[in-house]
Amino acid sequence: MAEALSPVVMDIDDNDHSNHSLKPNNKNDKGKNVVVVPPESKAVPWVEKYRPQSLADVAAHRDIVDTIDRLTSENRLPHLLLYGPPGTGKTSTFLAVARKLYGVQFHNMILELNASDDRGIDVVRQQIQDFASTQSFSFGAKSSVKLILLDEADAMTKDAQFALRRVIEKYTRNTRFTLICNHVNKIIPALQSRCTRFRFAPLDSFHVTERLKHVIEAEKLDLPETGLAALVRLSNGDMRKALNILQSTHMASQQITEEAVYMCTGNPLPKDIEQISYWLLNESFSESFKRISEMKTRKGLALVDIVREVTMFVFKIKMPSDVRVQLINDLADIEYRLSLGCNDKLQLGSLIASFTRARSDLVAAAK
Repeated sequence: MAEALSPVVMDIDDNDHSNHSLKPNNKNDKGKNVVVVPPESKAVPWVEKYRPQSLADVAAHRDIVDTIDRLTSENRLPHLLLYGPPGTGKTSTFLAVARKLYGVQFHNMILELNASDDRGIDVVRQQIQDFASTQSFSFGAKSSVKLILLDEADAMTKDAQFALRRVIEKYTRNTRFTLICNHVNKIIPALQSRCTRFRFAPLDSFHVTERLKHVIEAEKLDLPETGLAALVRLSNGDMRKALNILQSTHMASQQITEEAVYMCTGNPLPKDIEQISYWLLNESFSESFKRISEMKTRKGLALVDIVREVTMFVFKIKMPSDVRVQLINDLADIEYRLSLGCNDKLQLGSLIASFTRARSDLVAAAK
């Protein structure tokens, strides 16, 4: 007869908080039947750590947020289409609505699909339709209506969007759909007409600054005003980008100065752009080429970033409008060619040639 296996007795030390593993007493069973519970990770991305928990916490777009809040409170929430650039609060607004409607168990009442999921016509016909067709129980929540979130809906195939039209109409009684996208023109008109549209514009500097100050205070960071201004400038109204830059710079440097921010992101410093613009407007072709190439190599700058920043600099300096128009047009062509993967050295030569021609036009206009 086979020998009966004796059960493994597990010892748990209640006082030992540093090791959360369950250890067998039997030494022969070392490495077997051991359940390891990983400790709670402290390295939570600040984007998730400081994501707004309620509609009152959403940094900007108070008119949109107040409208959605009122519709939610009155139990008159329509299908929503939230569109705009990344990092402007679209997904956070939806999650805040879900949290308000269902409380802590909101994950059971929503179906969330984004671009990483398969969202072809089969998913619309099966997964979405199965979730929408089942009856929900509110368990004391304010609303028994379920929510379906289609994040990055502009990546859905056209066939899937056409199939979604009928699903939205059929299950409106107990389900509300929220479509989130960056480019609303990629959503078919039939879906747009079934939703209430809200555009989330890039956040203005004031709201980005206020939210960053809240994070800086909570994390007890050493951040001078110049560093904060650099963060706001580089974020371009994208709150997610601002928090990611802040966290990555904090990990690389104890003091988050302007230079540390630009070094961490790889963007050229404003003083470097002024220096490059001075060379372009005053030095000879060969001298400009040599100095800009040397600075690019030494500081690891990308030519496309230089072109974009120099373009912004051109808007600030005083020159005849016809010369400015031609120069901006040339810079736009160079930026387009760089996006297609053209040779950096040739495009740098084209950049200097454009400024050389602009200088000739300025001299001719002065005569």
